[in-house]
Amino acid sequence: MKILNIKTTVAIAFLFFLLPGCSDFLDTKIDTNLTMEMIETNRDNLFQFGNAMYAPIQGMSGFTILDGNFFAAASDEAERTQESGYTYLFNKGTISPDNVYVATNYIYINCYEGIRAVNFFLDYAKNGEEIIAMNRDTIADVVQYKRDLKNLNWLRAEAHICRAYYYMELLKRFGGVPIVESTLNQVGSSSVNSGVGELVPRSSYDDVVEYIVKEIDDNVNNLQSSWRTNTADGNFNTFDGRFERKSALAIKSRVLLFAASPLNNPTDDVSKWERAARATQQVIDTLKIATMPSRSASVLSSYFQGVASITDMQSIFLIRDGVSNYLQRNNYPIATPGGNSGVTPTENLVSAYEYIGNPSATDPYANRDPRLAAWIATNGSRWNSRTIDQSPGGTDDMRNPNSSKTGYYLKKYIADNVNLVQGSTVANIWVVFRYPEILLNFAEAMNEAYGPDAKPEGFTMSARDALMQVRKSVSASLPAVTTTDVGEFRAAVKHECFVEFAFEDHRYWDLLRWKDAETILNTPVKGIMVLSRTGNNYEYQVNNNVGERVFYERNYRLPFARVEVTNSSNTLQQNDGYN
Repeated sequence: MKILNIKTTVAIAFLFFLLPGCSDFLDTKIDTNLTMEMIETNRDNLFQFGNAMYAPIQGMSGFTILDGNFFAAASDEAERTQESGYTYLFNKGTISPDNVYVATNYIYINCYEGIRAVNFFLDYAKNGEEIIAMNRDTIADVVQYKRDLKNLNWLRAEAHICRAYYYMELLKRFGGVPIVESTLNQVGSSSVNSGVGELVPRSSYDDVVEYIVKEIDDNVNNLQSSWRTNTADGNFNTFDGRFERKSALAIKSRVLLFAASPLNNPTDDVSKWERAARATQQVIDTLKIATMPSRSASVLSSYFQGVASITDMQSIFLIRDGVSNYLQRNNYPIATPGGNSGVTPTENLVSAYEYIGNPSATDPYANRDPRLAAWIATNGSRWNSRTIDQSPGGTDDMRNPNSSKTGYYLKKYIADNVNLVQGSTVANIWVVFRYPEILLNFAEAMNEAYGPDAKPEGFTMSARDALMQVRKSVSASLPAVTTTDVGEFRAAVKHECFVEFAFEDHRYWDLLRWKDAETILNTPVKGIMVLSRTGNNYEYQVNNNVGERVFYERNYRLPFARVEVTNSSNTLQQNDGYN
């Protein structure tokens, strides 16, 4: 077996930051000076290569994906406070082959580095049993030996799921991409190639979808069912964070939902919606959750902060992003010592949170969907042990430099009362998949395939059942969705996705796949102005033009970087509309 030189950026995997109580979690450190003999006779190195294929995923947390912050400001969810940054390339529709690398944090390279790491591991793991057995007494050390064999087989299956994950991320950004299954193959840039072997052309969108689905279907039954709860195979909870059956099936659900959506299904082939619905039913069957549990206001807040999501039943796949205070430093109000305001929610988003009681004559934020108060700091609300006051002369006066342009601040994911002056830190966990997405994927696919209320054989609920599970889990007072019209129900699902997944890096890609971006992202985003304060009452005015949004038809796909196309000798064909 020939060992190829793998790029340092692949072989030196990012060391996952360790969370309290997780000191053994997925150590991805690896020695880059290994010889063939060292690797083939050292089982630790084999497992380190297995762990290393996860490293680029760690670098794709949504906390820093655009200008070192959330991607939300590229959509109608948020507006960036700072006047400069790559966000404005999206806001103005000027993303191009010459700026896409820097604007999107090298996602293309990151994914292909991950794919190469997977291919590299699978190559070495062909002789994994021999490596594990070398230089040990397999009888005297039988317990650890059997544990290593189980781990090897799980990692082999996980490698295919990792590869599916990377292609999922590439697919939603670029459409069809080259499918690389060998460390000998190339896709363009020397940064993701071995420098030898055949250049691989782009595959079609549908071919990449089928490749992802096959990777999952062929390997899902060889995955661990649950690192946390399955103790039949021994205690492997220190591996929590690696792919397991539910997270693999969640990838399949999302990929097939995107494939069925108008952007990628222009003829509205109903069989694609049916397929997405069946794939999502697989996730539901695997999770075995009878109904979405009630989420109190405190749960809505706490789930996205610290380590609470690790043990929450709604979590499906998470990225541990370490212990720091950069989220607070980036997004606390400028009036909070150390804060920089960052990306701030728009009135477009805030107004989407419904009333659950009669509107207040003096407080527009009273009696609203509890997700609003849990995830967004509105004027007059308590946060960080003080009241947000954006009125003229107030602590958060909107006229002050670098104050929120929209009249709102972000709370979701942003733990409060972190003392930035003293350098306090908190754990940060990015949620990739959680159960409400599965329910809303199901609601959308079932509605398009069968209508709001049908429940064909093999399905455990209707589209309406799934949608109402999400809404009722938040508040029994949210109005029921009663329409029987497919189009109106579709609008209700889109609305629920908007309010449920705010700042979770869904909105921009949802607008693209629904082909709604040319409408919604060609309209300026809104905010509010706090005009005055009398006692505890404020006077407000809507600002209909807080930030520009421009979207062209070509923007439904990101361009490939010019260097990729050039280095591929034009084997990599550029997306339409980009020179």
